[in-house]
Amino acid sequence: PPPQSLPALLDAARGRTDLRPAALTFAGPRAVWLARLNPDWRFALRAAPGGGAALPHLEDSARIQQLWQEGLFAERVSLLSAIRTREPATARELLTTTWATERAEDRLMFLDSLRTGLGPQDEPFLEQALNDRSRNVRATAAELLSALPGSALAARMAVRAGTCVALDHTQQTPAISVEAPHECDAGMERDGVVATAPAGRGERSWWFGQLVEAAPLSTWSGRLGGRTPQEIVALPVADDWQGELHAAWCRAAVRQRDGQWARALLGSPSAPEAGGPGAVSLAERAKLLGTLGTAERAEWVAGFIATHGLSEAFQLLGVCAVPWAPPLGRAVVDALNIARDAGSYPWSFSGVMGLAERCLDPAEASRLDGLQAVPDESEDASPGAGGYWAEAFQRLVTTLRLRAAMTEELRT
Repeated sequence: PPPQSLPALLDAARGRTDLRPAALTFAGPRAVWLARLNPDWRFALRAAPGGGAALPHLEDSARIQQLWQEGLFAERVSLLSAIRTREPATARELLTTTWATERAEDRLMFLDSLRTGLGPQDEPFLEQALNDRSRNVRATAAELLSALPGSALAARMAVRAGTCVALDHTQQTPAISVEAPHECDAGMERDGVVATAPAGRGERSWWFGQLVEAAPLSTWSGRLGGRTPQEIVALPVADDWQGELHAAWCRAAVRQRDGQWARALLGSPSAPEAGGPGAVSLAERAKLLGTLGTAERAEWVAGFIATHGLSEAFQLLGVCAVPWAPPLGRAVVDALNIARDAGSYPWSFSGVMGLAERCLDPAEASRLDGLQAVPDESEDASPGAGGYWAEAFQRLVTTLRLRAAMTEELRT
């Protein structure tokens, strides 16, 4: 950007945290230089990788060691993240050289960088971190280990969770019975189970959910008669434990990136009550969708919108790749058209309209031409709704065509 626009850009980023990543990337190194001169812009030093400092080449081991030993915290985090992306083992070894002397809050941030490239070779280090004096560090180490289905912690959690869940054959129809733990012992706490339940939660259900969430999902087929995830999720659960059990399986599917379990818990997008048997909230469904590929994700959300409309779909649209795939784009446009014809309040869909301006493929503009006219209003329509809908669609078409023109300019 022109140098004279940098102060305004930094002021905007200061007031809007959602703008910061894009604004700082656009502004480049000069923004970091300015931030060192104005305390109001110090956020740029924290947000920009390395506070604007150039990271050494990964082959320059002497410079890497010097920066790791002497650099500012932001520089060290950026260095560790950069190395972890290319050479996970080297980053872990670098971290071990100073681990014992780091502050607890710094250890937590450094440990979080191991999410990139996480693998079985990280287990010995993470297992040691379970003995850390910081509760937050222990909890993060336990979370990372539970994302490794083959880890010793995952095996311990599988045993604990397995003692709580069993098949009940006393009924005509097989069902799942649950016996939540009666205590949270020292071993459970070491493995990341938080002993104190939040306000309003029962202790036993709180402990139970954490055990199931951390257990490998491969545990349950053998434990529940060789059934598939779809068959397991379809089983009734005794004594009102279904919500707790399925919610824990949802969290486990997200943590372990297990698409098969995510599909089972999501269920069909056309299922009643706008969700699958294990999806307890829209937020949960959005997280489950994140484990699927982009094409499958878009197809599921398109099916959801076709059945349930847009009123519950906003959060789900946020996890779909941009620009939206043609089936998803068509589903959104069709649902908007249905809402328009029904005389619904157009301002109720302003969020979706704004999202469509940014996420619809510009090629969809031609399909919207017929929606720019003011429709005839039925007797039960909201007063003036037709005019508002026409303006909204005109704005949407104008934005899509502008984006198409910009894209064409960039290609030539």
